Amino acid sequence: MRPLVPASILTLMSLFSGAVSAENWARFRGENGTGLSTQQGLPVTWEAGDYAWTIDLPGVGHSTPVIWEKTLFVTSATEGGGVRYLHCLDADSGQQRWQASVTLGESKKHLKNSWASSTPATDGQRVYVMFADSAKLTIAAWDFEGKQVWTRDLGSYESEHNLGVSPIVQDGLLIVSNDQVGPSSLLALNPETGETLWAAERNAGKTSYSTPVIAPGKGGNLQILCISESNGITSTDLRTGKLNWQTPRLPMRTVASPIVADGLVFATCGEGGNGKYFAAAKIDPDADNATRIVYERKTMLPYVPCLVAKDGLLFLWGDKGIMVCLEAATGNEVWSERIDGQFSGSPVCIEDRLYCVTEDGVVVVLNAGREFHELGRTSLGDDCHSTPAVANGHLYFRTFHKVLAVKAKR
Repeated sequence: MRPLVPASILTLMSLFSGAVSAENWARFRGENGTGLSTQQGLPVTWEAGDYAWTIDLPGVGHSTPVIWEKTLFVTSATEGGGVRYLHCLDADSGQQRWQASVTLGESKKHLKNSWASSTPATDGQRVYVMFADSAKLTIAAWDFEGKQVWTRDLGSYESEHNLGVSPIVQDGLLIVSNDQVGPSSLLALNPETGETLWAAERNAGKTSYSTPVIAPGKGGNLQILCISESNGITSTDLRTGKLNWQTPRLPMRTVASPIVADGLVFATCGEGGNGKYFAAAKIDPDADNATRIVYERKTMLPYVPCLVAKDGLLFLWGDKGIMVCLEAATGNEVWSERIDGQFSGSPVCIEDRLYCVTEDGVVVVLNAGREFHELGRTSLGDDCHSTPAVANGHLYFRTFHKVLAVKAKR
């Protein structure tokens, strides 16, 4: 295995002190999956004529756009998943620069999933995309000019609902979490070639749709935090693939991705469209595993939407419109409210506001604070199961058939 460059102080500050890149949104939910942005000047509501641009995509998809400077990538797929698309757009104008496609076998999916739900990841040199059918899990890389650099067949893929997990890039490694019914693993690939640098075997079980996050570990090393029903919450050394620590297995399937804040990792699981269990666990590698779980919760929980942590508060945006605010350190409830709508995308936090989109395509904006306030609603005109992205001075929305961009005023 090639040696890895240790994480820089700047990287650690960006990941763990709350600093957020204003220009790039390079993975699912942005920097380390936090869903946080400091972008200023974005509106709370807007009209149809206020969009900087909109573009129609062929097929349908639920993946989130990723943006590197002036380049945006997003995926879509034909009905049945026989053809999967990667689109490269100009992030300022929406003009399509190029389009690539991959042919796979047609497969079944969950009613609320799509054949293009995995969000790409990019490191500014290449973009990495995962697709799956009932026979195999595929990951491929393209450069920014549209040339396919490499492709890998990662083996069989067994899932009730089709693919949902997304790849991430960290410190020169492409990380792929492959927790599924069949043979399962956590992989570190060489982004330049796709070759496996290390592979950590995982317990098979209910397929996980959760994307990993990164946390500081022992001796300046970084740890990869993954969640799944059969493996619980796990910490794996980024450099070696060695398991650092592990909680007991989780009681149900994991869909929402974990987040890290205030020295804790927060994880949820559930079934039947409802969150049923939530845990806050210490990320300190030296913590006693017997006391690693700091607190738990079993009511009013999200299943698919991911959490947001902001200024010591934890926001739980529920699938069926139950919204809960907790103190992140203790789990004490600050407030809970019902909001109108069904949600399959995750919220993002921009300055002091939470943005999330209903399944029928209405953007709901809430105050991200100790008091509940609904600030506004705007219809996107198309159904949506996706998560917004913020980069390049824009707020980007991906609906079933479109990408729409709202430009900041400053």
